[in-house]
This record gives sequence, structure tokens and C-alpha cells, in this order.
Amino acid sequence: MSELRKANYDALFFVTLTVVSWVDVFTRKQYCEELVKNIQYCQKHKGLELYAYVIMTNHMHWLAGQREGRLNYLLRDFKSYSAKQLLNSIYDDPLESRKDWMKIVFQYNAKFQRQNAENMFWQKTNHPVDCFSQKVLEQKMNYIHQNPVRTGFVENAEDWWYSSANPRSPIVVLDI
Repeated sequence: MSELRKANYDALFFVTLTVVSWVDVFTRKQYCEELVKNIQYCQKHKGLELYAYVIMTNHMHWLAGQREGRLNYLLRDFKSYSAKQLLNSIYDDPLESRKDWMKIVFQYNAKFQRQNAENMFWQKTNHPVDCFSQKVLEQKMNYIHQNPVRTGFVENAEDWWYSSANPRSPIVVLDI
């Protein structure tokens, strides 16, 4: 990835983390809750400064920074750890009806990436966008919060449980 596209300096970034082949993993509450735990861990132990987020069925968006300006390393670690946890949850769940199909997709995607030996859960890139102005920041926050509305899942952004637009959201975000 180009150095220009890395979140390796002190700023707020809009990032997108997408499941390979846009697999709808996060239609199950248990997988969303695994993401929530991992995000909360990063907030507490890795310096994640999260200002807005949404977890959709196959991707999530963050408006985030990292205390030392090393969001790129935090994202790498988050994706690696969460992928292992989520893959174990999927593969070990006797009630997961899509397990065999998802395994084929995750293994197929791993074939094309050196660092993924058997499975690839997240797409390689995060597409970080530097929120260099108040206007960009507000546009990205609106985009994040309106994602479930545009998709047709809810009528009001605050009704989507896994979103910082919801005042009862399981993840606490910082004020801008």
C-alpha cells in the first residue's frame, strides 16, 4: 500500500474494514459482539481513539485515531486478532449453517495473499482517509451514521444498535 494511504501519523482517519468477498458475517449477534470486545480492548489497551463507528453486515467504518499516531499498526493488530477470533467462532459453531460455504470463501481468498496461510477474513486494505478539515470530518461522520439508513435496515440512524449514532451503543466513543 502506498505510504500516502497509510494511517501512520497523528490525525483522525475514516477507515473501512471489509470482509473478503463481502461475506455477510455480521448478521449474527455473536460475531458483532466479538468485534465489540476487540474494539473495546483496543480502546483500553492500544490507544484507539474512536469518534464514530458502524458495524454493517460485511464491513465496518471507523472515524478514529491512535494516541501515538500509529493507527496503521493498531489496524493491523486488530484485523489479525479479530480474524482469528471470528474464524474460530464461525468454524467451531455447530449451529452456523453457512460455515462450510464461508470456509471455502476464506480459504480461496487466502490463496492470493502471502501472509494468509489458510484463511483470509478481512480485505487487505483499510482505505484510510485523512479527515483534514471540519467539513470532511462531518461528512465522514454523517456517512458512517447514515450507512444503515441508506441500506434500508432502519429509518433512523440512532435505531441501528452497532453504531455510535445510537445513544445506547455498546461502544463508547469520544466527542469531537
